[in-house]
Amino acid sequence: MKIAPELKLSELKIDSARLDRSLFELAEIGKLPQGGISRVAFTPEDLLARQLVQTWMVEAGMTVRTDAAGNIIGRYEGTNPDAGAIATGSHIDTVPTGGIYDGCLGVLAGIEVVRVLQDRSIRLYHPIEVIVFTDEERSVIGSKGMVGEVLEDASYYARLDGTPIQECLDRIGGDWSQIATAKRQPSEIVAFVELHVEQGGILEHLDKPIGIVTGVVGQYRFAVTVIGRANHAGTTPMNMRKDALVAASEIVLAVNKIARAIDGEQVATVGYLNVSPNATNTVPGKVDLRIDMRDLSEERLQLLTAKLKAEITTIARTTDTEISLQQTLHIHPTLADPQIMNSIEAVCQNMRLAYTHMPSRAGHDAQEIGRLTAMGMIFVPSRAGISHSGDEYTSPEECDRGANVLMQTFLQLDNLYLSRR
Repeated sequence: MKIAPELKLSELKIDSARLDRSLFELAEIGKLPQGGISRVAFTPEDLLARQLVQTWMVEAGMTVRTDAAGNIIGRYEGTNPDAGAIATGSHIDTVPTGGIYDGCLGVLAGIEVVRVLQDRSIRLYHPIEVIVFTDEERSVIGSKGMVGEVLEDASYYARLDGTPIQECLDRIGGDWSQIATAKRQPSEIVAFVELHVEQGGILEHLDKPIGIVTGVVGQYRFAVTVIGRANHAGTTPMNMRKDALVAASEIVLAVNKIARAIDGEQVATVGYLNVSPNATNTVPGKVDLRIDMRDLSEERLQLLTAKLKAEITTIARTTDTEISLQQTLHIHPTLADPQIMNSIEAVCQNMRLAYTHMPSRAGHDAQEIGRLTAMGMIFVPSRAGISHSGDEYTSPEECDRGANVLMQTFLQLDNLYLSRR
């Protein structure tokens, strides 16, 4: 590590005002008149934002390339260019009506870290990579491409309006026909640390400025169809009914009961319900519902699933209905690397910042990259737990703390992995 002798590593600080300016300058792209930001992946707004971020990377002394999955990779060389990189990053695409901080803070904080090092003429032993992942909000094709988990069927990644993924990637400098070349080897990235707004209210509730993420939860989703018999609500006696909504209601309660009955931090939700024929004077004949279950433990998710299946069998029998269960999503949990968590914790202690350990119950690019290399995440608070909204807010002071923790964690990891040589 090259560093001025009079400067202590612990004295390195990001430029809070510069980071704040970058966040708000980026937020001008896709800004909506009624509030919020619309910068959906592959749109003209997304392309403009990508161009701006690449300009900032070059100005910060990085070489920049776009891989076949459309990921923007800015690289700030270390004293040993052959060493694996310490990487960070996130996404700059948004949901149709998003906020300023989701994803963007992680990208711009990474660029700010490199700016600080360039300002001081500092090179770490390891190169630093700042990555803008493609389409995190919908397909996660960028991070999946980097770990080699993109499905071969291109139609799976078509946009909602039918636009083929081939055309989308062409717009941003990617190449579907070469998507396999986006895959990285574990030796290329020795660690990945993502700074992100929490997107929940736990840190604010606990009055903790930093969350050390223990992992990104796995997600199981199920489509459930309940078939009863539609009939007249006035003339059908209660003991002669096959009420699909009654059976569905029991499933909703069972999902809640199962999640509460097992020790752990798992969550389970029924967030979608469609009743047919949905008429006041008709016994419901069919109900479709969707179940979402999340936890850091694959074993616990499997236990929840087994208990759910048993409950559904009982409910079908007691309500005289037919119930089918189909799994529609199976995302494995990804645990954070213990040494990265320890490094973040040591940084917080050195900076005298209160912190808590917590899982991420929302998906992130780090979840995919954690299947390739050691992964860690740093959370900063979201006011009122709001995200994916124009009301999303994390104060400049909170962004500043998170970015400084990220930078100091990089310095710790640079020494940690150097000592392993």
